[in-house]
Amino acid sequence: MDYHAVSHFAQTWGLVFLVVLFLGVLVYALWPKNKKKFEEAARMPLEDSDNPDDTKKR
Repeated sequence: MDYHAVSHFAQTWGLVFLVVLFLGVLVYALWPKNKKKFEEAARMPLEDSDNPDDTKKR
């Protein structure tokens, strides 16, 4: 295999891989079952907490 054949293979299947990956992420983000989880995550920064420094101290 020469450079051009490898380049063509990588460009073609790389594009296919990225499109499939994008569609998978899009379906996951818009799936109705995940709506509650994403809404809770969106509210997390706005919720009050008694102790703003909840990280464990070493």
